[in-house]
Amino acid sequence: MKSSLSPNSTGWISKYFDLIDKGELWIHIRKFDEINDRKHIHLKCMRSGIVFGLPTRAIFGHRLNTKNWTTEEKLKVLLMEALLFVHLKTGGKVDKHEFLARLIQFYGDHNAKSLSQTLLFFKKEDSVEEKIEKILAKRVDIKFNLLDNKWWVNSLNNTFVYLDVILFYDHCMNIAENPLHEYSEFAQEALTAITLATYADGEISGVERDLFNVFLASANLSDELRELAKDRFERGATLNDFSDKIKDRWLVKRFLTDISLLTMFSNYEIGLEEMEYAEELREFMDIPKDEMDETVMFIESFIIANREKSKVLDDSASLEKVYGSFTNRWKKILGRNKEKLATELSESKELVQLMKKSMSEDLSPEEKEKVKEQLKDILKSMPAFAVFMIPGGAFLMPMMMKIIPDLLPSAFKDNEIEE
Repeated sequence: MKSSLSPNSTGWISKYFDLIDKGELWIHIRKFDEINDRKHIHLKCMRSGIVFGLPTRAIFGHRLNTKNWTTEEKLKVLLMEALLFVHLKTGGKVDKHEFLARLIQFYGDHNAKSLSQTLLFFKKEDSVEEKIEKILAKRVDIKFNLLDNKWWVNSLNNTFVYLDVILFYDHCMNIAENPLHEYSEFAQEALTAITLATYADGEISGVERDLFNVFLASANLSDELRELAKDRFERGATLNDFSDKIKDRWLVKRFLTDISLLTMFSNYEIGLEEMEYAEELREFMDIPKDEMDETVMFIESFIIANREKSKVLDDSASLEKVYGSFTNRWKKILGRNKEKLATELSESKELVQLMKKSMSEDLSPEEKEKVKEQLKDILKSMPAFAVFMIPGGAFLMPMMMKIIPDLLPSAFKDNEIEE
């Protein structure tokens, strides 16, 4: 049974923590030896969609009844959950008062234009909780729609709320004295990243221009900085336009890379020139090749998983292009992890038998469900396959069923996997 919460009513944060106390929401953070806290935060936020301002999956509130929630309400709760995740990853406890005290200290020094106006309208009698609820509401209150239903750009409600998550991490870790003073600077860096990605193939498409405008609308910049960003978009930019401030900011660099790749994939495929720029960007951001492959794979899967919002992907030729690129990338990722995959499969003999059976005959609905759940559990336990945590991740199962037997042929000749 789903739990009830009304994000548009005063006191919804107290209700959220009350559901935790009652055991209706489960706050659990899984630990991976292979990834550090920053990468864990990044992966968790990528899975949830908040990196792109598109709420697709809760971080903790999977039992919440969100059926009648607006996209804005979903994003507001997701932003709170992402901030809570950072709070817990940086030594905080599952304690409402401790968490809100940290947030009020953090947001008390915010230089985003829309938020500074909000802070002026707090009532003297507002509690800390009421202030935070108003702040979160303002952070996701971006009214911007395109005239045409192009791709799912219209669904990117507020693409820069993730900057709050990054800067809250810096605040909790004392990385910067006044991290929120860097909000406008990092929003400008993001707009520069989009500009560079747009010019990677030498021309600006209509969708790329739309994407830039959506990001600009959600950046909450001053009029002067908005005009500067628009001017740079029209004349182009270089990697040297990035500030030195981002060099030691891992989460910021990953965010800039994510939105760069999202921009280049806005037409569903990356051309040769864009691939060359992506490699330049990877070297500039000092990202390992395998991690860049994982990021590209995740964004491709994110697009496919949200394909119902796209008219273009209704066309089979366009969909085949995306799937073709995606399949090849998956083969590389699986190949790098095949030893670990073989070990995991060796403990799931029923799964191997069912996959062998599927190669010669159709599985029953019950058998298909078994394969889906067991394979999903195996892949989710490996950080490289975090893509299975996004909504729609199950659509990858048929692809995996074809690739794994080719990758690990010995597993499908005998009953046991040969080490």
